[in-house]
Amino acid sequence: QVQLAEYGGGLVEAGGSLRLSCAASGRTLYNRVVGWFRQAPGKEREFVAAISWGAGSNYYGDSAKGRFTISRDTAKNTVYLVMDSLRPEDTAVYYCAASRRDTTYFPTRNSAYDSWGQGTQVTVSS
Repeated sequence: QVQLAEYGGGLVEAGGSLRLSCAASGRTLYNRVVGWFRQAPGKEREFVAAISWGAGSNYYGDSAKGRFTISRDTAKNTVYLVMDSLRPEDTAVYYCAASRRDTTYFPTRNSAYDSWGQGTQVTVSS
């Protein structure tokens, strides 16, 4: 498995921005997809965005389109999620996850990912 650790959460006012980082160690991310998910209190975990480690292509959930940007730095083994125009409804614990090897699509289901970070809290005040 891949070990993942998220950083960069915090408290921000509505309309502000945050950059989350997901640092990977252990097994290679080659041929994997790295995704960001979020979970608000009392709600199911929701897909946010994903990026293919090799090609760098990406895919966004509806809540992220036009406001969030996912990217990766292969030299640093890190995936980023830049979140702009934040809204109170973006408040959640954000998790990054790595898919199983040889994943050739962008999974949006939790079960397609077998490595998860511990999560980082993002709170957006109104």
